Formats: sequence, C-alpha cells, structure tokens
Amino acid sequence: NLTELIMETYYDSLLENNKNWVADKLKEDPDFFNKLAHGQKPPVLWIGCSDSRVPANEIIGAPPGEVFVHRNIANMVVHSDMNLLSVLDYAVNVLEVKHIIVCGHYGCGGVQTAMTNAHVGLIDNWIRHIKDVYRMNYEELHVIQEPKARVDRFVELNVFEQVCNLAKTSIVQGAWERRSDLHLHGWVYDVADGLIKDLDVTLMNNSTLQNVYKLDI
Repeated sequence: NLTELIMETYYDSLLENNKNWVADKLKEDPDFFNKLAHGQKPPVLWIGCSDSRVPANEIIGAPPGEVFVHRNIANMVVHSDMNLLSVLDYAVNVLEVKHIIVCGHYGCGGVQTAMTNAHVGLIDNWIRHIKDVYRMNYEELHVIQEPKARVDRFVELNVFEQVCNLAKTSIVQGAWERRSDLHLHGWVYDVADGLIKDLDVTLMNNSTLQNVYKLDI
C-alpha cells in the first residue's frame, strides 16, 4: 500500500531528523546535552495553543531549557483543569518562573468554532469555555462588521480573559504575596507573517481583579 509506505518513510525520517539535530548541537557545543541533563531553570512559562503551527520555543528563538510549556486547544486557562494547574503550580512554586505568557494566534480553529453552532464531538465540552468568553464580549464583537476582523478581535479578547483567569488562581496570587517578580502577559501570534503582537496586558498583582476574586492569602 503506497499510503502506508509513505507514512512509514515519514515516521522513520523523524528519528533520522533527531539524530541529525543531536549531531548539529554537539558540533556547536560538545557539552550541550550534559548541561541540559543537570536540570532546568526556565524564566518563562508558556501557555499556548496546541496548533502545530505555533511551536513555542521556535517562534521566540529560545533554546531548550528556557521555556516551560503547556498547550491546549485555544490556550485556555480553566480553573478546574488539573493538567493546567499542575503545570502552573510546578512552574511558579518549584521552577519559580518570572514570566507567564498566554499566547493565542490568529486563525485559531477553536476560537472560530466557538463562534458557531457546530457540533464537533467531545471537544464541544472544551469549546464551551471559549463560548463563555464569546458571550461575555458579544456586544463588542458584533459591532465589528468584517468577519475576519471580528474573529481576530475575539482571539485577542480570549487571550486577555485567560490572563485574567491566571491572576484569579490561588497559585499566582500566592506567589504575588511572597514575591513581586511574577509577571503575566498576553500575546497573539500571526501565522501569516510569523510576528507576535504584545497585547500590552501585563499583570503583576491582583489589584485589577474584581474584589470577589481577590483571595486572603
């Protein structure tokens, strides 16, 4: 079967690519992997979309060891997601990262689907969280007449909401109580030109949250 042969060849090429990558790294620095093996102290936690076109390290030119990464559909921060919370707790309290970046991207399929009534299976339950952001921002979004501009703005608003969701967690607020060097940021990556847009959303404490979200820590 030609299709199976092509896929098997592609699979084998991944392992070969790994060997070539190792060889290139060792040529640049013979001690490269020994240094990595001694542990990690990344300054950044990246919360991004699972989209294959948005590789965290590559688009910011960061080498291995500098970015701790969590990815899910549409870069969501859901307060009941134990996967996200476990990553966040480890990054903040063990690795003591200085910056947490929520990075969305224009053309995000999860965001686009959340604006429709499409039924796509199990993921409907995840997209419900994105639909909640859509509902909260419905009036602003539907003033925008051009469809692409509306979706792009929703991508930005979703990132902003997820940065706020980070600030609401006891993990982040606890860190802010102990230290002042933890910064939350919101970015959007443009797949069409490779550039990142800083949404100028940087939180360094919980002062901008509604009072009900401020925890007595």
